[in-house]
Amino acid sequence: MALTVNLTTDLVKEYAIAEPKYRIESIVILGNEKTRQAIILREITFSVGDSLTLELLEKEVERSRRNIYNTNLFVYCLADFDFENGKANVFIEVKERLYLLPLPILFLADRSFNEWWYNRNHDFKRLIYGFQLNHTNLTGNGDFLKLKAYGGFVPYFELSYGRPYIDKRQRMGVRGGVFYSNQKSFAYRTWNDKLDFVESEEVMKERKGFFVEYNLRNVLYHAHKVYLGYTEIKLSERAVELNPNYFESAGRFLPYFTFKYNYRFEKVNNIQYPLEGRILGASLINYGLGASKHVNHTAIGFEFHDFFALGRRFYANFGFKGQLSAPKRQLYQFVSAFGPRNILVRGYELNVIDGQHFGLLRSNLKYEVSNNIIDISKLLKIKQFNSVPLAIYTNIYGDLGYVKNYFPELSHSTLANKFLYGGGVGVDVVTFYDTAVKVNFSVNQTGFSKFYFGVQRGI
Repeated sequence: MALTVNLTTDLVKEYAIAEPKYRIESIVILGNEKTRQAIILREITFSVGDSLTLELLEKEVERSRRNIYNTNLFVYCLADFDFENGKANVFIEVKERLYLLPLPILFLADRSFNEWWYNRNHDFKRLIYGFQLNHTNLTGNGDFLKLKAYGGFVPYFELSYGRPYIDKRQRMGVRGGVFYSNQKSFAYRTWNDKLDFVESEEVMKERKGFFVEYNLRNVLYHAHKVYLGYTEIKLSERAVELNPNYFESAGRFLPYFTFKYNYRFEKVNNIQYPLEGRILGASLINYGLGASKHVNHTAIGFEFHDFFALGRRFYANFGFKGQLSAPKRQLYQFVSAFGPRNILVRGYELNVIDGQHFGLLRSNLKYEVSNNIIDISKLLKIKQFNSVPLAIYTNIYGDLGYVKNYFPELSHSTLANKFLYGGGVGVDVVTFYDTAVKVNFSVNQTGFSKFYFGVQRGI
């Protein structure tokens, strides 16, 4: 009898421990008037017929909601489910963005607002203006068509088309385009860790070319890109006289091929303004592809970013970016380290530091002051804009970086080949399309400090 009682007790414990599973009966998608369901289903981590515990189902529904939102096709994405008698139904509701955006364009030619405001004396002649037509979901497959036609400081034309998936398994995508620009004023050298510009009535620099790109996303969060492009750059005689090292032996005309490979693992809550998750990246770039006697430049890049919640509305993140390149002597066109593409030690926002190799450590501590959606449907009837997301974060940050330059005398650099550090405090206001308006007060190791302003999407 005692043996029977013990067995019965063990069975009761076993069944009590085992969590019930719920079979996914349906996945209902609402609100996708333009976007095809297959594009949304591609981002969902489970399928009809799968059986999941309640805890796992909650986790996967939220993860799928984030994946769908991070396609950048929707203003918002909501996800929920119901369950009963061992069955579950999942409901996804999306609100589509305004996909066709024919917009007049007005922006700065300089690499940042701070460069324009402090280093270029906020000269309005340095504005670029024109027209841009973007359709970010042309056929409902997440494909995009871009037409850019700019005048002003840097006349520019570009026509490109891309489709994220061209195969039935929705893994492979393609992109391609053509471009043309000419400049009467351009940065012909870096001197004292700042850009030197020349202005003229004649065209000083002309650039044109084409590109094709192949994308592979065979697993969620993992993306591969292979880029092949052809570029021709022509300089005026005066530009070559001002900087003979710009193209060196190539003189005034430089044609070259570009090959790029990029790998990116991106698993974050918000691809444009991440607060939780992780990003890993690696890249290989070669200019010349062995077809040019004037260009033979290879660069390897890598990056890592970790974002995490600390609780009580505090968030933190740290990251690293680095680059190694060869050969030691490179054309000015390709020597780049701190300054462009928001790769910099904060506190040195006004500097451009050339070099062949670099490493950059960045850290942030954020506090969420508020996070709301403001309903203005009574004032504005366009559904893509009648609810305004508004989040405010305070930010404390600190950076450490190093640029290795084998020929600092060519740019008269005093900041290369030494450790640089800086930091500060700021406020981020995150609104439409996850655009962050940033106001920072930065200080570097020399004690130099200023207020800086910027608009940013992504890291």
